[in-house]
Amino acid sequence: MAEVLSRRCVIMRLVDFSYERYQKALRQSAGAVVIILPKNMSTMPQDIVQQFMELEPEMLATETIVPVYFALEDDELLSIYTQTLTSSSSQGSSSAAEVLIHTATANGFQMVTSGAQSKAVSDWSITSLEGRLAGTGGEDLPTIVLVAHYDSFGVAPWLSYGADSNGSGVSMLLELARLFSRLYTYKRTHAGYNLLFFVSGGGKFNYQGTKRWLEDNLDHTDSSLLQDNVAFVLCLDTLGNGDSLHLHVSKPPKEGTPQYALLKELETVVSSQYPEVKFSMVHKKINLADDTLAWEHERFGIRRLPAFTLSHLNSHREAQRSSIMDVRPHVDLRKLSRNTKLIAEALARVIYNLTEKGAPGDLQIFTEQMQVQEEQLSSVVDWLTAQPRAAQLVDKDSSVVSTLEYHLGRYLKDVRRHYVKADKRDPEFVFYDQLKQTMNAYRVKPAIFDLLLAVCIAAYLGVIYLAIQHFGVLYSLVRRITAPKTKQH
Repeated sequence: MAEVLSRRCVIMRLVDFSYERYQKALRQSAGAVVIILPKNMSTMPQDIVQQFMELEPEMLATETIVPVYFALEDDELLSIYTQTLTSSSSQGSSSAAEVLIHTATANGFQMVTSGAQSKAVSDWSITSLEGRLAGTGGEDLPTIVLVAHYDSFGVAPWLSYGADSNGSGVSMLLELARLFSRLYTYKRTHAGYNLLFFVSGGGKFNYQGTKRWLEDNLDHTDSSLLQDNVAFVLCLDTLGNGDSLHLHVSKPPKEGTPQYALLKELETVVSSQYPEVKFSMVHKKINLADDTLAWEHERFGIRRLPAFTLSHLNSHREAQRSSIMDVRPHVDLRKLSRNTKLIAEALARVIYNLTEKGAPGDLQIFTEQMQVQEEQLSSVVDWLTAQPRAAQLVDKDSSVVSTLEYHLGRYLKDVRRHYVKADKRDPEFVFYDQLKQTMNAYRVKPAIFDLLLAVCIAAYLGVIYLAIQHFGVLYSLVRRITAPKTKQH
């Protein structure tokens, strides 16, 4: 990297990226910063990926007037990078003459973006979806709520695919909806629990979709499953990898409650069927002084609804929850399938009260025709990670919303949309447009080239002028010598 960066466009590849170099470009008021990302993230060493994940929050929190762009590498972009790198490295040559010659003859590039200045979007909306399976056996049945947010987040919205966080949670929720819809189809296995499924939008923006859904159900209506008899709310977040499973709670469940029953059934299924999984409960109180909540279950806890979040992550601060590095290879399909079956078995043991009925811990309900379909999980994850799902990009007409609605409608009843619209007077957050721009690179010669060219042309003209002058003098002398003398009388 050159020492002086003012008004220069700094190009760096992910493999060479460091926060120190990035900060240097910002401090020296570079014209722009372009970070080149590999097309296939799985080829990158894990330590580089992890380092960038951890730096993303700092990059987002740093205010700067320097525009920062992210681009996927291709042959043309790598060619520009290589030529620019060669030009920059020549500045360290020991010979001043070599530096001057190379500076004068090297190719430079002028980077130009097309597009207007970014401005705030005033009419955005966030869409969430709900569907249900009604229980049988009475009117005041307990309700179990299953929740997963579908949007993604990262330093570059158009490159935010959210594979594990939270494509894994959404694919698991859809598979649980499929499994329990089959159980609820038959009278013999139609349980005395209402199952409410909620796919929330705006999860990466302090769970705005969930917040509005709770307001609609608890404050603005007289009839809602959330008002009656909620057994517990189970939020599914980042479950596509790892051999750990953590039940995050704001308040430890009390013995004798449905929440406690779920905790014990999870422990039973893990110890009896999946001993390789390390299961634990993580207790963290809700901190209302924080700008953002840690987990989605805290939205429900604030409204005094018993709730947890299941995740293979031990902490809400894990970098991959909000990173453009969270791409498809981060989801291990085998572990996602295992976790789906584990959670389905634990839920079934609660719903059908199997422990009190004396069922052994290794009893498996979801086998043979009722088994978890790994192909189904794979197809949903592949579809979700084939497109960026940043909340700014997913409006009510998005194919993401309509496809999720279609899948929920295959298994559930009363599938409905819920919207969060911008509060123009006092917005909690602001979206901006111009999230994707085209950058053109024009090959140019440096200014010193023009100067040297002008000097060369002037020197050439000077030589011609002197030659002409010299030739004129010689011609005059020759004429004088060869002219005949006149006769004298």
